[in-house]
Amino acid sequence: MKSVKIIGVPEHFNLPWHLAIEEGAFEQRGIDLQWTDVPEGTGKMCQMLANEETDLAIILTEGIIKSITEGNSAKIVQEYIASPLLWGVHVSADSDFNTLNDLENKKVAISRYGSGSHLMAFVQAQNKGWNPAELQFEVINNLEGAVKGLRNGDADYFMWEHFTTKPLVDTGVFRRLGDCPTPWPCFMLVGTNKFLNAHKSLVQHIVEVINLYTTEFKNIPSIDKTLANRYQQQLEDIQEWMGITTWSQKQLPEETLEKVQQTLLNLDLIEKKLAPDVFLLQ
Repeated sequence: MKSVKIIGVPEHFNLPWHLAIEEGAFEQRGIDLQWTDVPEGTGKMCQMLANEETDLAIILTEGIIKSITEGNSAKIVQEYIASPLLWGVHVSADSDFNTLNDLENKKVAISRYGSGSHLMAFVQAQNKGWNPAELQFEVINNLEGAVKGLRNGDADYFMWEHFTTKPLVDTGVFRRLGDCPTPWPCFMLVGTNKFLNAHKSLVQHIVEVINLYTTEFKNIPSIDKTLANRYQQQLEDIQEWMGITTWSQKQLPEETLEKVQQTLLNLDLIEKKLAPDVFLLQ
């Protein structure tokens, strides 16, 4: 049995991995896949990949592409979620902010630098015609830190996945002023170069298993109820989320990689674009 370490956020996107592990699908191929939740998100996961604290990660596209341009020795194995991520833009429920325009030049709570909550603040600024160079940030580590940070006035708004944060909107902790979808597929399966180079056939087995699960995922009986129960979501919210979410079983297209790099370059978040083979497992 070969042990393999994989990390991801504790969100509904990753249930196919948990089902495959729980049902012994990886064990049948001689793989002990050890999953660790990383609630801090992509910035933390990039660091763990760079430090070889994990072999694989399910990670945000823009975050890992930026990290690889900065020297992180990792590659995209394939797309995991092909649809955009819907980033809700949240403020404290008792704040005076009423529209997205009220947030110009206000301080953004982010999990850490290089995370999705950091990078998508630039994308939103660009969409709104704000000056991205004037963005201000407060590092809050995770969702719990965001609740405290916005309540205490350490930051003014926080961007996080729409459905993950919806219970906090429903209970009156946050107000959501709008949404900002990623202009590209949102989650990638990524591995360290060291692991990918040493275990090519093993990686192929892992990909085959997860692709089988994601292909059939929406057809699992009562999967919407399972998701709602496991992730403390309202059933109608899960059904809406499933309607806009598409899992992928193919590599990230080079033209999409180019779009992400060009966007990051335009926002001065990377210094230069690199060739596709730096990012994509061939």
